[in-house]
Amino acid sequence: MPEQAGRPRSDVGGRRLVAGTGLALTLVLGAALPASAQAADAAAPQTRCQLTDPRLPEVSGLVEVGDRMLVHNDGGDSLDVYVLDSTCAVVTVHSAAVDPYDPEDLALAVDGTVWLADTGDNTGTRSTVALLALHADGSSSVFRLAYPDGPRDVEALLLAPDGTPHLVTKEVLGASAVYRPVSPLVEDGTVGLTEVGRVDLVLTGTPGGPAGRAGQLMVTGGAVSPDERWVALRTYTDAYVWPLTGSDVAAALAGEPRRVALPEAAQGEALSFTGDSSALVVAGEGLPSDVTVVPLPAAPAPATDAAPADGSVSGLLSADDGPPPVAAAVAAAVVAGVVVWLGGKLVRRRD
Repeated sequence: MPEQAGRPRSDVGGRRLVAGTGLALTLVLGAALPASAQAADAAAPQTRCQLTDPRLPEVSGLVEVGDRMLVHNDGGDSLDVYVLDSTCAVVTVHSAAVDPYDPEDLALAVDGTVWLADTGDNTGTRSTVALLALHADGSSSVFRLAYPDGPRDVEALLLAPDGTPHLVTKEVLGASAVYRPVSPLVEDGTVGLTEVGRVDLVLTGTPGGPAGRAGQLMVTGGAVSPDERWVALRTYTDAYVWPLTGSDVAAALAGEPRRVALPEAAQGEALSFTGDSSALVVAGEGLPSDVTVVPLPAAPAPATDAAPADGSVSGLLSADDGPPPVAAAVAAAVVAGVVVWLGGKLVRRRD
C-alpha cells in the first residue's frame, strides 16, 4: 500500500544540495541551457512549448534543470515527478509509494532531492501538512509540519539556499503569511512552523485566472533562483521578484519587489527560474497549456489598483478592470461564489 502523506512520518531536514548532483544530474547530464532562455528578444515572453500529455492535466509545480523540466500534478494517488524535454514531451517519470493529499509546489535542493509541498488546504481542515522528498536514490520521505495558528492554504514553497523551507499562504485579500520550521525537521515527528513575515499584494489589473480580480492577489507558486540571488512568487496573473542575500528569505520578502505581468492563463500556478537565473518559467493547469519563459523585470513595476485599506472585498469582485460593484447584495453573492470555488478546488480529501 502507498504511504499516505496525511499520516505522520519521518523527516530529515536541512539538506543543502550541490547543483547538478543526485537525481538532477541523472536527469540532465550533459544538457545545455534551453535556447528559449537565450532568445534575442529578451523583453517579451516566449512560449517554449505546450503541455498536451493527458498525464499532465493539472501542472502545479515546475523546476527547470538544464534542458529538462520537472513538473508534478495537483493531486494524484502517488508521488510522481515528470521529466519533460524542451518540447514539453514526457521523457520519464520518477515515482514513489506515497499517496499525497494536495501537492501544490515543487523545489529542487542542491543534493538532488526533489521536494513537493503537500500543503494545499482549501477547506481549512488539515491539522498538519507535509513536505514530500524524492531522494536521488529513489527513496522517499514525508515530513510533517504544523501551523501555530490553525490550518492555512499554501501553494508556494521557497527553499532557501541553506535548505530551509518557507511556505507562503494563499489569501483572497492579498495579505499572505510566510512560515518556516521552528527547528530542524525531525524523523518520526511533527515540527512546528512559525510566522516570519508577510507579503501584502495589491490589485494590478492584469487579466487571467479562475477567480476574477481576486486572482491578482492569491499566491499560487514560488521559486528561488539557481544563482541564489533572487526569490519569486506568483499569483494567477503576475510574478514578483525580490533580491535575496544569503538565505534570509523573510528579509527578502520584506523589501520592494519587481513585478511583471504574466501572459493570460486559465489557471497559472507553476513558477521556476531558468537555469541561468535570467528569466522566469511559468505554466498552469489545464490542457493544452503553454509553458512560457518570461524575462525578469528591469525595474519595480507599481500596482495599478490598490486593495481596499479596510480589508473590504468589494474591489476584488469584478472579473475585469472596470469599477467594482457597489451594491452590498451583489458583493455578498460574489464573495460566496469565491468561497465555493475555493472549497471545491481540492482534488483529494483525507482524514
